[in-house]
Amino acid sequence: MNTLSYKTISANEATVNKEWVIIDATGERLGRLSSVVAKMIRGKLKPNYTPHVDCGDNVIIINADKIDYSGTRWEGKSYLHHTGYPGGQRERSARQIFEKDPTELVHKAVQGMLPKNRLGRALQKNLRVFNGTEHPHEAQNPKKINLNEIR
Repeated sequence: MNTLSYKTISANEATVNKEWVIIDATGERLGRLSSVVAKMIRGKLKPNYTPHVDCGDNVIIINADKIDYSGTRWEGKSYLHHTGYPGGQRERSARQIFEKDPTELVHKAVQGMLPKNRLGRALQKNLRVFNGTEHPHEAQNPKKINLNEIR
């Protein structure tokens, strides 16, 4: 029996094949969209997935201002942050964040599904979110992905 054929192959920075992907968020639910995007950024949809390596794709999300929430989440879901001062805990609803900057809502949803360590912070840089259909990454020739085909 040849033992060389049974070795586990781990991806590293030299062997990773990173691609550029574009996703249209028009009419998509935020949670379902962000779960698929988090898997793509992490690289879990690829056969050479390695947990400790950035082997995912660069994802561009367009039309972030046309996402949808289900039920009463627009008013019921709240996001907390702290200013750093005593009594500085602040709360905003999803509607308030969406009216100020819709891209922040998508960033927060995807960020919550990534690991909370150095790798997770590095993976967040692979996500670009834009309100309209225009984006400055045409030179990378991104592939358009339909979310219904991935699920």
